[in-house]
Amino acid sequence: MSPIDGLRYGGLGFALAFVALPLYVTLPAYYAENFGTPLAALGLVLLLARGIDALADPLIGRLADRWLDGPAAPLLRRLALAAVVLAFSFALLFFPVPRAGTPLLIWCTVLLVCTYLAYSVLTVLHQAWGARLGGDALRQTRLNAWREGLALAGVLTASVLPALAGMGVTAAALALGLLTGLWLLRRAPRAELVTGQQAALSVAWQTPGFRRLLAVFLLNGTAAAIPATLLLFFVRDRLQTPAAEPLFLASYFLAAAASLPLWLRLVARLGAARSWALGMALAIAAFAWAALLGPGDWLGFLFVCLGSGFALGADLALPGAMLTRVIQQAGLAGRAEGAFFGWWNGANKLNLALAAGLALPLLQALGYTPGQRDATGLQALTLAYCLLPCLLKAAAAGLLYLLWIRPERKALPCLQHP
Repeated sequence: MSPIDGLRYGGLGFALAFVALPLYVTLPAYYAENFGTPLAALGLVLLLARGIDALADPLIGRLADRWLDGPAAPLLRRLALAAVVLAFSFALLFFPVPRAGTPLLIWCTVLLVCTYLAYSVLTVLHQAWGARLGGDALRQTRLNAWREGLALAGVLTASVLPALAGMGVTAAALALGLLTGLWLLRRAPRAELVTGQQAALSVAWQTPGFRRLLAVFLLNGTAAAIPATLLLFFVRDRLQTPAAEPLFLASYFLAAAASLPLWLRLVARLGAARSWALGMALAIAAFAWAALLGPGDWLGFLFVCLGSGFALGADLALPGAMLTRVIQQAGLAGRAEGAFFGWWNGANKLNLALAAGLALPLLQALGYTPGQRDATGLQALTLAYCLLPCLLKAAAAGLLYLLWIRPERKALPCLQHP
């Protein structure tokens, strides 16, 4: 794939990642601090909205396969409609009309559901579009690197723009990014249509490689979702360095972007599974060190952001490429990418839902309240932000070894690393 084609395909990733950071990182702290929303109530709202979104993703994946099997014009119109819904819902979510109480919670829930569903339509179609372009493991990793590299540029922009220009400018930038991404995508390479009966929605679960890869992905994703939900609370109350938030976020995503070429080289030499395991080990080392930091340790946390950001590159580029290989090895290329990525994204949303729906109420129950820095509450925050993700990452790495890396994998051809 040429750089121009990579840009045309991956451009939409910029806007989709641009919206993801405010939704998954900024929103909980934004509502807690600006509107006084209790953490327990906010956690339930996020759990409900993200749960609905996760359940819808497999159906969206089924629709994506049908739409990708059809002409380009209707497909692009559907993408454009989803982009309009996403842009308006995002703006209304951060500028609510009700400002407190139950009306605010209802407003937040409804707008979150609309935002998530539109985001899911765009994301699943975008991922399935790329998977249908086919190729070996290295080609698919390059394809994922284009999409995720531009996504990191979007996340990086979203990490600093709200603090510099406010949420109004951020919402306008999202709309512009969506428009640009769709304009580029309409000129991107597209796989030739494959004639034949479309695969059933349950086909992913009938594929052993998918089930085993998804188990690793779920554990690893939960490990990433918890610190993403708690990041701003940790910076503001544990480190007490809120002014450094843009620096932390920018360094994290810059490190991830800079790491992508290295992960590509490692895949060529070690394979995707071993490379992913190295990324998990690096993330564990970074977050374990974060547990030792205290008030004012901004420089130490900067190194945590750089190390964990470097590890993030593996999480972004490798699992999707491995999933594409599972689809190819099952003989379903060109027929079922939407179904697979629908379930895949639904599982990822479930991680995010559980991270918010369980971690936030648990922290409140353990005595943590945003802005109040008593020792018991801060200890609970540190354990949840630093050590729990390490345990989950270690479990994911162990499962990856058992299912994909150990020598006995030769007895299970569909599980061999790409």
